[in-house]
Formats: sequence, C-alpha cells, structure tokens
Amino acid sequence: MTFSTQRRVEFRDTDAAGIVHFSAFFPMMEAAEHELLRSLGIPVYPTPAAGPEALTWPRVAASCDYVAAARFEDILRISVEVAKIGSTSVQYSFRFTRDDQLVAQGRMTSVCCRLAAGRSSSPGQFSGGLEKTPIPDAIRDLLAKHS
Repeated sequence: MTFSTQRRVEFRDTDAAGIVHFSAFFPMMEAAEHELLRSLGIPVYPTPAAGPEALTWPRVAASCDYVAAARFEDILRISVEVAKIGSTSVQYSFRFTRDDQLVAQGRMTSVCCRLAAGRSSSPGQFSGGLEKTPIPDAIRDLLAKHS
C-alpha cells in the first residue's frame, strides 16, 4: 500500500525561471517521509522520556530524477512507498505527480539510530550522539504496510 500526501508549490520553491528548483524536492521528500511515520505512530524525533527506545532516522542517501517541470501554485501529489527494509535501514521511493503526470521520482535511505542521552546543558535534550541499531520488529511491521 502506498502512502500519499499533497503539497502546493510555494514561491520559495522556484528558481528564476519559475520552475521548482531541483533542491526543493529533497525537503518535500523528507516532509512526506515524516507524514508517513506520523501516520503509523512512529515518532520522528523522540523525547528523552522514550529512554532506550529513543530512535531517530538520519538519511544516508538521497537522489531524485526529474521528468517534467512543476511551477508555482501547482499541487503535487507525493506518493511514498517503502522499497526495502534492511536490518538497520529503510529505503523509500517517492513519486511526484501533477494531474496524474509524472514530475519526478526520488529515493531516500534512512538508518535506524538510537539517541544517547549523554549530558546536556538543556533539559530534555539529547547530547550523547547516535548509534546505529536494528529496526525493532514492531516498527518493521508498521513500515511493511507500505511496501
């Protein structure tokens, strides 16, 4: 099952020619990934109260292929599919369409990492760094719903 969301192209997303700048697709992919995770009840960035289950998903790879121009005020449908679930990483594929016309296709790989609490000068903040960890079975099962 594919997760889908939509986004209106904003002026800030466009270049001098009035076309969506290539770099604008990457924040849109990240936002769509976040919407997918939230829809599954998976925190995007946990609080320290999560304790040893404080997980986050930094990106280790991202790419995008452009097929057609999108412009200011266009409504883009962004479809997200879980392309592959590894032991510690998940790979997403994205399709950007406008009125059923393909605009771009992207891929992104995120790694499951545990956030270490460490010492911090700000209460409620993490400061101990990241440690790659296997994707918990419960999260793996949720992600598999969109593969």
